[in-house]
Amino acid sequence: MSIWAAIGQHFAKILLVLFFVTGVLWLLDKYYFAKQRQALGITKKPLWLEFTADIFPVIAFIFVLRSFFFEPFKIPSGSMIPTLQVGDFILVNKYAYGIRFPVFNKKLVEIGSPQRGDVVVFRYPKDESVDYIKRVIGVPGDVVEYTDKRLTVNGQPFAYKAIETVPETGREFNAYAPKSMHFSETFPAQLGGVEHMIENDPQRPSGVMTDPFKFYENCQYSYVGFKCKVPEGHYFMMGDNRDNSLDSRYWGFVPDRNLVGRAFFVWMNFSDLKRIGSFK
Repeated sequence: MSIWAAIGQHFAKILLVLFFVTGVLWLLDKYYFAKQRQALGITKKPLWLEFTADIFPVIAFIFVLRSFFFEPFKIPSGSMIPTLQVGDFILVNKYAYGIRFPVFNKKLVEIGSPQRGDVVVFRYPKDESVDYIKRVIGVPGDVVEYTDKRLTVNGQPFAYKAIETVPETGREFNAYAPKSMHFSETFPAQLGGVEHMIENDPQRPSGVMTDPFKFYENCQYSYVGFKCKVPEGHYFMMGDNRDNSLDSRYWGFVPDRNLVGRAFFVWMNFSDLKRIGSFK
């Protein structure tokens, strides 16, 4: 792992340490060191304080904004195609599902909870140092069934419509891909009615092979799909690129404590500037 990758992986911890260290030095300078310099007739602040205490307001602003309001993420894989593309930079609403203490992810204030259809960033249950992004398919108590590439939740089937073009541009999705791969998928009206696009390869099987995970006994797997009941305090996530997504089908349910926030906006894609604002 490169040093930049390591910094990115532990950025929240680094920011928390900087916040407290620079904050303590800022307070010491304001209420002690400054008075000492004034008593000795010294007007110039030591260089080490200029590079620590003086940057506290900037560190504090970044810390509060990133920890409690919005955090940027980059989409590293194609598991959410066609909704999100590789290289998309997205913003995540950190307070949508409650205000949490950074790093420890302890919920301080209850605000809301994920709704079916939300696109959510969360810490991967099998390695919580890794962030994943998927769509919420099932909330606590839901029975999620996926058979022959069609979803049903609580006995309510999703609606599907084959589409050939990208709605925003009118251009074809992929000239080399079968047009039947692309569908509009709509949650039942009783479950929110959220409509979004998915990519599905009709030549790929809908069954999955998986190792046991926590609450594995809540699921039944077969060669045509699966059926799972979502336990309390957990969520069932799936990628929109259904045949190229490692999600709850394979590694299980996402606990509430692992939630990071709700993705809501593409603010940059250096390879395709038309992507800006394409996801809301």
